[in-house]
Amino acid sequence: MRSQLLCLLLMFTVSSVALAQQAVRGTVTGEDGVPLIGVSILEVGTSSGTVTDLDGTYSLTVANDAALEFSFTGYESQTVRVGDQTQIDIVLSEGVALDEIVVTALGIERKKKALPYAVAELDGSQLAEVKTVNLGSALSGKVAGVNVSNTATGPGGSTRIVIRGNSNISGNNQPLIVVDGVPINNANLGSAGMWGGQDWGDGLSSINPDDIEKMTVLKGNTAAALYGYRADNGVILITTKSGAQRRGIGVEFTSNFQAESLINNYDFQQQYGHGLDGTAPTTQAEALAQGLYAWGIRLDGSSVIQYDGVSRPYTYA
Repeated sequence: MRSQLLCLLLMFTVSSVALAQQAVRGTVTGEDGVPLIGVSILEVGTSSGTVTDLDGTYSLTVANDAALEFSFTGYESQTVRVGDQTQIDIVLSEGVALDEIVVTALGIERKKKALPYAVAELDGSQLAEVKTVNLGSALSGKVAGVNVSNTATGPGGSTRIVIRGNSNISGNNQPLIVVDGVPINNANLGSAGMWGGQDWGDGLSSINPDDIEKMTVLKGNTAAALYGYRADNGVILITTKSGAQRRGIGVEFTSNFQAESLINNYDFQQQYGHGLDGTAPTTQAEALAQGLYAWGIRLDGSSVIQYDGVSRPYTYA
């Protein structure tokens, strides 16, 4: 008799515990309706929890009086009382949890207030507001202590960026440019000298401002210590946009037009033809090599071989 009572009491206890818990399932999405993968769902006050799967769904057994906390990076957390609900669908709103986090050297993230050096961060939308051919020009006037100089070589010319003034009187004073953790060459692609030449821009001119998510400027030697001597003039970190899941087809259109006028229309000489050292080309090879130099004899109309091997009158064209 005593054993039967004990078994009955045990069965009643087990059934009471079973009745005190229930299964809860649901879906977690963003404000755009896209399911969120990896959202953390935790029963408040316990270590019981789960995460959403590839479809944004979850399933968890909790107590009747439990409260579930939904949290996800970049979104505002939500806490919901379960009660007698068995289906709980949640829509998370985008938050500002990462506003105080900045990317430093080698992609390391740190809280901005905890850094012992000056860091300035620009959002990609700030760089794309006013379109420029060279990304360096878009930095002008946006970051304290950063001086941007444009060369007089046209819209596609290179720029000169100096952070907190020149650090040496000879050599390069420009910062190191790092794109998605990889340093790039920002040297001028050609330059104008005594005998002419072309400026085809620099490394920054090949980056589309619309592709940039954010830009971080590390000022001074302390901020750039992890990059070594190449960063003795500071570092500009560029983080490009990454792919994101979205519903439907996304179309983005941007356009830009920029024009410049020449200050001087030079009066070119029309007395001497192509050649060097006061002589006209005598072979096809000489004509091909000296075609850009007007240091030949006076234009007298005589027959002179050209770059294609055909002799023509030596006149101004």
